[in-house]
Amino acid sequence: MVRFLSQEWLDLQKGPAERRPERPGATARVQYVVTGAPDGEVRYFHSWLDGQLGDSGLGDDQDAELTYRLAYVDARQIAEGALDANVAFMQGRVKVTGDMGKVMALMPLTSSDDHHAALVEISAQTDY
Repeated sequence: MVRFLSQEWLDLQKGPAERRPERPGATARVQYVVTGAPDGEVRYFHSWLDGQLGDSGLGDDQDAELTYRLAYVDARQIAEGALDANVAFMQGRVKVTGDMGKVMALMPLTSSDDHHAALVEISAQTDY
């Protein structure tokens, strides 16, 4: 088991991501800021190129085109598959700053069946 929001958790996401189909246009560098985590604020990033996960790590991405800010409880529910990321965005539970065109380009990725299958796989190996 890997700890939620750790580098090992981020690394765990690479396996399922490699099995996803390409999604042309689903490209962005995304900074995540999770507030209210047990050990305080957690900052991490992902880069996406045509739906494929590239760089991923703890800390800040100086080249991020988007920043997603959300509470720990919502981040956990999204990671567990109990809360759809797009629904959380529409409800204002995920605050986004940056290029909104990039947000729209990523939405099909996070609403896909393979994304939901990846969440289930990763969650089964995660200690929350």
